[in-house]
Amino acid sequence: MLQSLHVKNLALIDEAEVNFGEGLNILTGETGAGKSIIIGSINLALGAKADREMIRSGAAYALVELVFSVEEPGQIRAIQELDLPVEEGQVILQRKLMENRSQCKVCGETVTARQLRQLSEILIDIHGQHEHQSLLKDGKQLEILDAYAGAELSAKKEKLREVYRKYRDKLRELSDNEADEETRKKECALAEFECREIEEAKLMPEEDTELERTYQWMNNVRKIEEAAETAHALCGYENDGAGSAISRALREIRTVSAYDETLREYERQLLDIDSLLNDYNRGMAGYLSGLEFDAGQFEQTEKRLNLLNHLKSKYGSTVEKILEYGERARETIEKYQDYDAYRAALTEETDKLKKKALSIGKEITRLRKKNAKALAEQMRSALSDLNFEQAVFEIQVETEEERLGENGLDLVRFMISTNPGEPEKELSQVASGGELSRIMLALKTVLADKDEIETLIFDEIDTGISGRTAWKVSEKMGILGKGHQLICITHLPQIAAMADTHYVIEKQVVENRSITRIRELGAKESVEELARMLGGDAVTESALKNAEEMKELAGKTK
Repeated sequence: MLQSLHVKNLALIDEAEVNFGEGLNILTGETGAGKSIIIGSINLALGAKADREMIRSGAAYALVELVFSVEEPGQIRAIQELDLPVEEGQVILQRKLMENRSQCKVCGETVTARQLRQLSEILIDIHGQHEHQSLLKDGKQLEILDAYAGAELSAKKEKLREVYRKYRDKLRELSDNEADEETRKKECALAEFECREIEEAKLMPEEDTELERTYQWMNNVRKIEEAAETAHALCGYENDGAGSAISRALREIRTVSAYDETLREYERQLLDIDSLLNDYNRGMAGYLSGLEFDAGQFEQTEKRLNLLNHLKSKYGSTVEKILEYGERARETIEKYQDYDAYRAALTEETDKLKKKALSIGKEITRLRKKNAKALAEQMRSALSDLNFEQAVFEIQVETEEERLGENGLDLVRFMISTNPGEPEKELSQVASGGELSRIMLALKTVLADKDEIETLIFDEIDTGISGRTAWKVSEKMGILGKGHQLICITHLPQIAAMADTHYVIEKQVVENRSITRIRELGAKESVEELARMLGGDAVTESALKNAEEMKELAGKTK
């Protein structure tokens, strides 16, 4: 649920905060008061394209912050899969718009605008004129039907997706391996040469790493020997080495340690140092005695490294990758030595995958047709409630095997006739903007129980409607608001009367500057706002009475 909206320095808004409630939240106001800015600010916080012109004149930045409460486990899981935080059941989105850049944050963590858009698809569903128009697309209609069909269809689609991708990969393999006899001979000869070259090298895993270490040691053995001898001499017991100095120090302190406990402790420390130094000197002496340089071994190591580096330049950056390349070369040889059998086996496997994909696709078609009947029946009832009293609504599921893809075999079309006697036609040929908004509302009502998204925003839901139809829309939104949080901007009093929480958007002039304000209305103020919407600038007693009756009727309908 969207708990609050905070806006600062955006267009006509200097600073505004709105705390939204459960159920139906209605926003009203005079034309030009800034209602579109509210929806625009929410869209901005959700990752919409930022326009620097939206920053309020004279301000260095614009800021929008949304606070959502998230309790649905599915939503929390989806947010976490995006690697975004949820803090104590809350998600806080912040978008700061500056002259040369914008900054997006989720719960204080910087994110991209793309991540905000992904998050918005989980948290909120915004329906404006653009979203209503999406109903006209065939792909959207299939998506809606599949959402209605639910988990059973979703599981079948996932299974199909897996099989179809394997089928598509095999098709690609068949296409990539169409070669004439001359080409096959050339490729087979090349693979044989490469395979032989790799096999003759008799490579061992991680051999290159060990050889490189040995080569570096042998190449620097003189330097190692000089350094080790110097270190041994400096720590030895001859020629004023550290060992002889420690021995002298130990002899001196022993002459007086009996008189002082502190000195006895230092004596023990010197004994430890002397013991460690003895161990070191014995070890270093042994190391130096075994330090030998074998010129023949060095030459063999260098030669082997050169061979490995040559193979790396051709077949891969590590021994493991070279060996993998050799395996692929062997597979190529086997493939071309019996090319007809290889093609036949690949074709057979491709055909099996296609048959399996078609079989699953037909199961999906069956489920779609079954659910299309049920959804169409519910839609006819929902449309009747929205004053499409004699509307005919059908869902066509057209199936063609040639259409096989990850979504199946089907093309889904919503067909409607809004006038008695008129033939059913596609939505794009029949529905106006206002009718589309009502159809979308009907769909949302039907799909409400299947929709995990709690918050729905309706902008321009009242386009092209009035009178009795407006009441029908209002009633339907009241029903939808029982299970969802709705935020609706409207200019129709019939819809505004159904509000669980009513806000008014006003434009004021303060110090010669226009400022948009938004505030929550109490019960009396809500009636007065309805009266204004009914009667214009002059709020008469009859308009107030009419507004009160409208609120009472809305309350009874709920």
